[in-house]
Amino acid sequence: MNKTGKRGAAFVVWALVLGAPLQACADGGGKSTAAMTAAPMKVNGSGVAVQYQVDPLPQAGQATSILLSFDGITDPAGATVRLRADGGLSLGPGATAVTLPSGVVSTLTVQAVPGGQGIGYLHVFTTQNGATSSISVPVQVGKAPSSMPSTGELKAAPNGEKILSMPVK
Repeated sequence: MNKTGKRGAAFVVWALVLGAPLQACADGGGKSTAAMTAAPMKVNGSGVAVQYQVDPLPQAGQATSILLSFDGITDPAGATVRLRADGGLSLGPGATAVTLPSGVVSTLTVQAVPGGQGIGYLHVFTTQNGATSSISVPVQVGKAPSSMPSTGELKAAPNGEKILSMPVK
């Protein structure tokens, strides 16, 4: 991270600690070299394109950085962003609402603290021209649970053949 990015991240941390309102940063100095994830957009939504990137290894009880990028702000009055966390994820008091300027790509780095193992979500609500959209940014602490169903129990048949016994729903 370059000096500008470090200063920007330090400002965000202090703003969160002091409860000061955050302002979006449009200079792009805090961008990382890792690819960002583009959030899906609905046709009838706010029209604000959101991309995000979460620190690769969040730890329980330690602040983790979530980089948000906003584009497509066409309303001359700008757009607003509201943030909310759930699933054991907590935000500082100053990280609840931000106004984004029109016509520029804005970035925002949010510090979130996962409470424990598992998955928590940072919900990002964007409003522009009276329309609101929402996305949920997953923050996974520890290994993600397997999406495979239970493997059941391995038993031996009377002839010695192995049989996998699985429950039926």
